[in-house]
Amino acid sequence: MLTRRRFAGYSALTSLMVAHPCLLQKAFSQTPLERPLRLAILGSIYKKGSAMQTIADRFLVGYPYEGEWHMPDVKVVSMYVDQRQQTFESASNEFVQAMTGTLSPLQRPHIDPNLSEAQRAALRAQIAARPRIEKMNIPGDLSEERAKQFGFRLCHNISETLRVGGNHIAVDAVLTIVEQESYPLNDKGMILLPQYDFFLQCAQVFDEEKHPIPYFNHRALSYSFAEAKEMVKTAISLKIPFMAGTSMPVTWRLPDIDLPVGAQVQETVMVGVGDLQTTGYDALEAMQSMLERRKGGETGIKSVQLLEGDDVWAARVANRWSNELLQSACSRSDTPLGLTWLDGRTQDLSTPGVLEQLVKDPKAICIEYSDGSEATLLLINGALRDFNIAIRTADHGVVSTQFFMTPAPNETYSAVLAGKVEEFYKTKSVPYSIDRTLLATGIVEASLNSKHRLNQRIETPQLAISYKAPAESQYMRT
Repeated sequence: MLTRRRFAGYSALTSLMVAHPCLLQKAFSQTPLERPLRLAILGSIYKKGSAMQTIADRFLVGYPYEGEWHMPDVKVVSMYVDQRQQTFESASNEFVQAMTGTLSPLQRPHIDPNLSEAQRAALRAQIAARPRIEKMNIPGDLSEERAKQFGFRLCHNISETLRVGGNHIAVDAVLTIVEQESYPLNDKGMILLPQYDFFLQCAQVFDEEKHPIPYFNHRALSYSFAEAKEMVKTAISLKIPFMAGTSMPVTWRLPDIDLPVGAQVQETVMVGVGDLQTTGYDALEAMQSMLERRKGGETGIKSVQLLEGDDVWAARVANRWSNELLQSACSRSDTPLGLTWLDGRTQDLSTPGVLEQLVKDPKAICIEYSDGSEATLLLINGALRDFNIAIRTADHGVVSTQFFMTPAPNETYSAVLAGKVEEFYKTKSVPYSIDRTLLATGIVEASLNSKHRLNQRIETPQLAISYKAPAESQYMRT
């Protein structure tokens, strides 16, 4: 069910930079295409440091890529920002202001008390439809500034964004970046992000016009696995080229190593930081990008359990996961805290008692795969600031590495993702299976279901998802 009201009629702004794209192409010594790909961007919040700003800006100003400054053969032509639209919708129109007395008598529209109810209803509609002031004072919002600078159209709804104010689809690809800003939580603590709603509205337009175009969804598909599964099903049905995911699986690795294809995986431990539904999700997808290469490929997940607080330390004492793998993963960290942070001395974070002292609110996601292998993601805020993995195999020993996440504000790992997305737009071919994102989405939901059930182990027959890893590793290697 579509939940957002529809608005239309916002004129595009222009700029010299967009009016003369040849100047940009010349500046960066690139040969322009006959016509650059026209991109529509959909997001929730466009402010400094947001995922939308970090990734969307790559397609406006370019990004560093393999030792050069790369200007994408892409032109952003339209944008929808959900927070901006919600601000519009929450602003009272003239009729509401007149009825509540918030307009002065000179400002109030005259409504003849002798009019019939039908005439009054028509007048209400006429007043409500009057053009409102389009410039909004949203603290930190960059959308109006960027629109003016780069000449794209700011839109009131998703249909308008795809059609750029016209009657037919006028873009070649869609970039969707939904993140938490002011969305509510349900009783399980799931952030009710509208990725499904965004996708469904786009799919409706694609279906109406019989014109599917490439669609990229940043991060998880939805807070709901059922919705995520429906998104994949709809994309297949309508032949929508569909890619999703996050930066961590494609960023650099220190050392430059991947799990050998066909390796016999026994156990995995990954350490990271952040929140389960944000960087925790990223870590799960990164872990999956390696484990899907194991012998037999991905065959799905049997169970998930989320442990928190002292239960994490109790599970460690009970050898729920390998301390050897924990030590290997922590040894890949370049950001150890504790004594290293205090006075520079090295410290083995896996030594019993160290993590317990440093980490105040630990979380562990314990995963049992259908093929018998096991994995644990430990979110240990206070012990380190990066993401590291160790995998024990029966045939290659222990494989460990760091997923290199460069610091703000440049965050060049997002440039790597932008490169993958641009390639996807051009070729309409996904570099890795959408089922990876679907599975990671399901793990997060199962973890929150476990939390809701007092951290019980949750059977996950719905996660019996099988797929193969791409033939070549997809992370950045130069």
